[in-house]
Amino acid sequence: MLSEPRAGRLAAWGNALLAGLVSPDDAVLAIVGEDAVHRVEGLPGESAPVGLTLALGRLRTLGVTGLRLALPAPGHPLGLSGPPEFNARALDAEQAVLCYGAAFGLVPEVYEAGPDGDVHVEVVWHVLAVREAPPADVPSLGEAERELAEALREATEVLTRLDVAGSGPVAAAAIDAYRARAERGREVLAPGYPPRAVRVLELAQRVGTLIVVATESGHGGAVSASEMGARREALRPVERTARRAQVAAYNSVVEERERGVH
Repeated sequence: MLSEPRAGRLAAWGNALLAGLVSPDDAVLAIVGEDAVHRVEGLPGESAPVGLTLALGRLRTLGVTGLRLALPAPGHPLGLSGPPEFNARALDAEQAVLCYGAAFGLVPEVYEAGPDGDVHVEVVWHVLAVREAPPADVPSLGEAERELAEALREATEVLTRLDVAGSGPVAAAAIDAYRARAERGREVLAPGYPPRAVRVLELAQRVGTLIVVATESGHGGAVSASEMGARREALRPVERTARRAQVAAYNSVVEERERGVH
């Protein structure tokens, strides 16, 4: 929840590119981020992996007009539409991108090498067939915003009831530190997204940060494994709400286009 998922960057900047709001070079630079290189495998018409620039251009010619994010978790196929083979790959990666306008999806596979502090990261996006159906359990921006406000209140109440330092000044300092690291050099979403989507995403990330602070053993004093498990279980519905809101924010431009909102 803290760091922007790679599938989120691909969806956001891919949408900006497809809408003609950024150049291919700028889109690819933002998608790759601090990774070394991204390649796309299984693209129709290509027998070998290709670079992101070629891949995004090819997807456009195949009819893709938008990209959606999926953030599935066990028992919660958030943003997915099937078939089971694709859902399983996406669940294993905990993220995926679904194309709008053509029945394709992309799932990242990450390869890391090197010592701590100098890790070389390569990402291969696997293109797979998807079912053309509404994505699972994705709320509208308005619904997500209302649910997040309630989730934030619930999280604070839960943490206070469990006597967790996550509800006090210790958490505030930790949240600020987490956010500073997460936001360093990062633009929220990409050109073309409505301000409400940016607001919803920022709130979802804040709720996610609160959950991490509450469930890390370094905050809230020494706690037993059972107490830590109780925290996670108590905050599970809040985490699900935050993930749903995150997906709603990234998918908002495609949802607006689908509804004919300009």
